[in-house]
Amino acid sequence: MIPRPYYMEIFRTYRDVPVVKILAGIRRCGKSTLLEMLQADLEKNGVAGDHIVKISYTSEDFEDGMTDKEMYRNILEKMTDTGQYYLLLDEVQEVADWEKAVNGLLEKGNTDIYVTGSNSRLMAGEISTYLSGRYLTIPVYTLSFAEYLTFKEAAGRTPRELLPEYLRLGGFPIVASHHFGEEAAYQIVEGIYHSVISNDITRRHDIKNIDLFNRVVKFIVENVGKTFSANAIVKFLKNEGRALSVETIYNYLEWLEKAFVIYRCQRYDLKGKSVLKTQEKFYLADSSLKYCLMGFQPESVAAMLENVVYFELRRRGYDVYIGKNETKEIDFVAVRRDERIYVQVCRSLPQRSDRETANLLEIKDHYPKYIVTMDELAPGNIDGVKIVHLSDFLLQK
Repeated sequence: MIPRPYYMEIFRTYRDVPVVKILAGIRRCGKSTLLEMLQADLEKNGVAGDHIVKISYTSEDFEDGMTDKEMYRNILEKMTDTGQYYLLLDEVQEVADWEKAVNGLLEKGNTDIYVTGSNSRLMAGEISTYLSGRYLTIPVYTLSFAEYLTFKEAAGRTPRELLPEYLRLGGFPIVASHHFGEEAAYQIVEGIYHSVISNDITRRHDIKNIDLFNRVVKFIVENVGKTFSANAIVKFLKNEGRALSVETIYNYLEWLEKAFVIYRCQRYDLKGKSVLKTQEKFYLADSSLKYCLMGFQPESVAAMLENVVYFELRRRGYDVYIGKNETKEIDFVAVRRDERIYVQVCRSLPQRSDRETANLLEIKDHYPKYIVTMDELAPGNIDGVKIVHLSDFLLQK
């Protein structure tokens, strides 16, 4: 198993705190394995094996479905005394009204509950009042670059040598843990993608015109890291001789978000100190999703560097925005409590350094400012703006 110390530290921080810990993320990003790591850590720290109840609701034992009452009784039967029990419940969205069962178990007072899931029923907006104020969401992403390196250490290559491979093949654990070629890796990722689209979107929301839906997805994938609106997609489809309403586009975007395929990044007005509701950007849960759908081309890497930096900032606990400073744009404004950093991302520094640096220097505060680049000339410093190679930035503590 790939060590994922970031998540293990979260588990230890909230162990025995009486809230349901919800691990939510795209399919195959490693949620089930995290539960295995948690189980091993509990046993290592003296928890008896019969006081750890681990159940996967995608197993053949539950293929005929289960009600929340059956779920509750099934778990209760495994709790044979009044001692503390640790409930590790995988893919709970397969059980209708799972929140009722989990809430009942939480109220018993001798349970520490961890659940995973891969669709909107694990997101705050759709969790019912049964768990209101009694849960903590832990976003689970595909592997960070640091986690990826732990798999590849035996290869004897440096982080900078491995970075192009990480950018190209992405961070799905199943890909990282094997020595796949490009074609095989993308076939696996494409299978994950189609599983998400089928199980979490088209089937659940009864999408009839799947071809048109896929064309919308392709537009989003082609425009990762660019601002666009639902109207822009409608116009694009119209030029192709197809018709779709703005409302339907909004639904598609929402459903893709709730299946953790895309993540929305809003714009933040640095002057007005407010979040703007227009011209957002969307980023893919993993860079390999773009390449499995569109094919890999070396020139496409530049557009995905932002994608990688965005998720690294999210992993570090930042709220991430696009910065609007009058007519200038800052790639990322990352905020974490009273901390803030500004980040510009560019593949090659010499071509863009003046513009990138000028945009950052126009921000008159003392928060750290970075230009993150693939340029081998990094690191450096321009009037207080730190120039950092992407591999170094991704491995910062």
